[in-house]
Amino acid sequence: MSINEEIISMLKKTVLSATTTGRIPDVGLLDIQIDYPKRQEYGNLSTNIAFLIAKKISTSPYLVAQIIIESMEKIEGLISRVEIAGGGFINFWVSKERLYKVLKEIEETNESYGTSNIGQGEKVLIDFVSANPTGPLHVGHGRGADYGDILANILAFCGYKVTREYYINDVGTQMRTLGESLKARYLQLLGQDVQLPENGYKGEYMVEIARTLHRQERDTCRNEEVGFFTNFAKESILEDIRKTLIDFGIQYDSWFSEKELYDSNQVDEVIDSLKKLGFTYESEGALWLKTTAFGDEKDRVLIRQNGEYTYFAGDIAYHKNKYDRGYDVLINAWGTDHHGYIKRLEAAMSALGYPANNLVFLLCQLVSLIRDNQPVSMSTRAGEFVTLSELIKEVGQDVARFFFVMRKMNSHLEFDLNLAKQSSKENPVYYIQYVHARTCSILSRAKEKGLSLNQTADLNLLKLDEELALIFKLASLPQEIINCARFYEPHGLTAYLIELAGIFHNYYQHHRVISANKELSQARLVLVNAVRIVIRNTLTLLGLTAPQRM
Repeated sequence: MSINEEIISMLKKTVLSATTTGRIPDVGLLDIQIDYPKRQEYGNLSTNIAFLIAKKISTSPYLVAQIIIESMEKIEGLISRVEIAGGGFINFWVSKERLYKVLKEIEETNESYGTSNIGQGEKVLIDFVSANPTGPLHVGHGRGADYGDILANILAFCGYKVTREYYINDVGTQMRTLGESLKARYLQLLGQDVQLPENGYKGEYMVEIARTLHRQERDTCRNEEVGFFTNFAKESILEDIRKTLIDFGIQYDSWFSEKELYDSNQVDEVIDSLKKLGFTYESEGALWLKTTAFGDEKDRVLIRQNGEYTYFAGDIAYHKNKYDRGYDVLINAWGTDHHGYIKRLEAAMSALGYPANNLVFLLCQLVSLIRDNQPVSMSTRAGEFVTLSELIKEVGQDVARFFFVMRKMNSHLEFDLNLAKQSSKENPVYYIQYVHARTCSILSRAKEKGLSLNQTADLNLLKLDEELALIFKLASLPQEIINCARFYEPHGLTAYLIELAGIFHNYYQHHRVISANKELSQARLVLVNAVRIVIRNTLTLLGLTAPQRM
């Protein structure tokens, strides 16, 4: 149990005790929050529980806070000091004894430190990236890929059973246009005067695919139908997407084809089900779904006037398939341009009788590349854009992954290419990885001097404010991970690592770890090793390496 959980448990028992004795009226269940004060003089942890109770019983938060403190059932060795601040906030100082236990826990659990079982084995499917197989992945896809994969890591670390899935949109007008574009490029290589179709795919990658086809088949494909070219282009692009994602450190458990939904009649079946349930109607020659019956702003088309299915129809069948596979939580990490699809999809699932609140939508905002303080021009329409593969080659996998997740997914991100390539403390990736390398170096030097990690080291010697602050930061990792999992916000771990690195660098600059004082050296080596483990575990969750030398 983390320190936060221990304090919450203590507060629940305290409120129950105060209620039993009549000092506080019964206010029912409380969502007790434990926060980190911004200033050190306000303690290690703080809670607003007194404000929550006071609002329900119309009294002073300060008086409620006083009653809580007076009724508090102290847990031996947990809290050393409690104070009221800000008219009712209760601030806690964690005891040294409890912090020392954290160091032992980190050493004993090692790679498992920070795990929890809040997921209790719930099955989670994360559908992320799922870019149309019409071109290479660009930097915007990279951000979504990073978030989805890291979130999957975090959820698995917290006891969820996670499946990573890539949904291949391989039907519809876009795929036909892809085939027409490749056929035009191929015929051009054969010397024919052929123009790209209107809204065709103009990127140089289409020329390269045409050259590959020509090398393999020479001129034997000139009379093939568009479907042949569509399939060749799709497979070529998917192969490139898979390779790029592997180079980015991401592997999927499942690649799900939209075409298979149609080939197995799942789209027809789901539309038939909606018809039988009475949620469809015909108007203007099209088939509509009554999504307004479930809160959508307007009804949506399932089958167009020309008899073609909309993308929405395929999405409904896909999500029904996911529910039927037994997943408890369905996470869709989409681009921000898909915002309008959320309500209609929730409506469709509700119409089919599935719990719409099991759907989670995470929208990824755009990425802007900055070089020399100037934006890098990107135009996907003209086929000119920076691919994810190019970015990885320029700045490296680790830096790309860290930078993509430094901000909330729903906020715009500026990716500074110059900063990303710096080997200095200004580059947060270098700054953090250097901490891990330094801790490894310290432990190696200690071993050379005959000092090894000693489980019986006297941790009471770690009494400096900087040491206690560092230990408390290590102690907060499990709760940080839980918060990231609960709110689907992996960026919390990047902020955590930056702060931890700053605390350690400051400590190391002012205090020698290895000194003539053997007992103190051994105690500090335990602390350094704990920092090493926490940095490594967190970097691993973020999909980054933890170098031993730099």
